[in-house]
Amino acid sequence: MKLSIIVPCFNEVDNVSNLEKELMPVIEELVIRGNIDQSKYYSAEVVFVDDGSRDGTMTRLKEAFENYKKPDIALKFAQHETNLGLGAALRTGFSAADGDILLTVDSDGTYKFSEIPALLDCLVPEVDIVTASPYNPSGNVVGVPANRLVLSKGSSMIYRILVNWHVYTYTSLFRAYRSDVIRTIKFQSNGFLGGTELMVKAMLNGYRVAEYPAVLFRRVYGVSKAKIWQTIKAHLKFQTWVLLYQVRSGLRLRSRENDGD
Repeated sequence: MKLSIIVPCFNEVDNVSNLEKELMPVIEELVIRGNIDQSKYYSAEVVFVDDGSRDGTMTRLKEAFENYKKPDIALKFAQHETNLGLGAALRTGFSAADGDILLTVDSDGTYKFSEIPALLDCLVPEVDIVTASPYNPSGNVVGVPANRLVLSKGSSMIYRILVNWHVYTYTSLFRAYRSDVIRTIKFQSNGFLGGTELMVKAMLNGYRVAEYPAVLFRRVYGVSKAKIWQTIKAHLKFQTWVLLYQVRSGLRLRSRENDGD
């Protein structure tokens, strides 16, 4: 299978060297292993999406990778003229990718790139999406500011109630998707809700999710780009949509059961 790695970036010039030093060796090892022992991944592509950065991120990316040449690994670059948001960057990355498995990662390395092989190993035949889960009882959070956790953990708790209690984390970007999920499920959010909307809609359509208990670390370079109140409002609006969807689905199910009687 071919693996596509989507890396959204917005003003992440200070993290490019970490992508070069920490991400690429992991991808190279996956492909080398795949070709040696005939395991899953025979080739890979990395799609860097610069979401309208103003700090020279795209220039730095091209400087870092302009001479990169490894067998069975391709690099792609996409750029938004203005900042459109994480969800828009994901859609751009998905559109540029053609892998059988699509992996989305945080450019700031808040989930360790070394965890990619273990996360991918959870994508067994009966699973369609694997999501990193720091809120799983076996996961952990290290050094992340409390105000960030309140939004993320609070939102995930509401989605647990509305969608599936056994999935603990709904807000992680660090995920692997089978390509069928990306081709089938459409999401509209341009902002930080995008990844959550995609996974929740996939779950509501019967796609199966597994969690990889992970450690979420505080970013080392740069600052978070999340706009707290804007993100909260987006989640609340989508959660209302999910609630109404579940109510309508329950009513349709009861109607069919009554018709059967």
